[in-house]
Amino acid sequence: MALNIVLHEPEIPQNTGNIARSCAATGAALHLIGPLGFSIEDRYLKRAGLDYWDKLDLHYYSSLDDFFSKHHGKPIFFSSTKASKTYDEVQYTRDCFIMFGKETRGLPETLLRERYGQCIRIPMRENIRSLNLSNAVAIVMYEALRQMGFPGLLKHGQLTGNGPADESLLYSGNHKREDGNG
Repeated sequence: MALNIVLHEPEIPQNTGNIARSCAATGAALHLIGPLGFSIEDRYLKRAGLDYWDKLDLHYYSSLDDFFSKHHGKPIFFSSTKASKTYDEVQYTRDCFIMFGKETRGLPETLLRERYGQCIRIPMRENIRSLNLSNAVAIVMYEALRQMGFPGLLKHGQLTGNGPADESLLYSGNHKREDGNG
């Protein structure tokens, strides 16, 4: 089973599109809980997700109750600036769900109170309200995938062109700029 990213009442189509693209790239399922602040036919949503929509495992729910009725008893983490532990202090599993709230208000406080032990946060400076939703999802998603060993993901790339790169230069600090300044 895949990692599950859950968006509760997302409002900005570009954020949801970016998150959909990240889910497609990692094999994570995307769960959208309504009401949505946009149409799924929105051109900004589609543009942000590029041509990855057919590679996405996408699920819709009419409400939180609908979502919980279908996923009762499954491990769920709730991302919130109000949490007391950070996202790297928990152990993620392949079948877990990570829920994020709407851009303007986050997750409902009643939900957070009921499940406070499962709430996680991304550390930030004081007096900063929150990170952009798509950035927050990417940060937590990749920590969960890192803990799982990046299952099913390519971990090494390859240069194209005139043969292999000299990998010794990548880590040695011996980089020389062509303009002679470094």
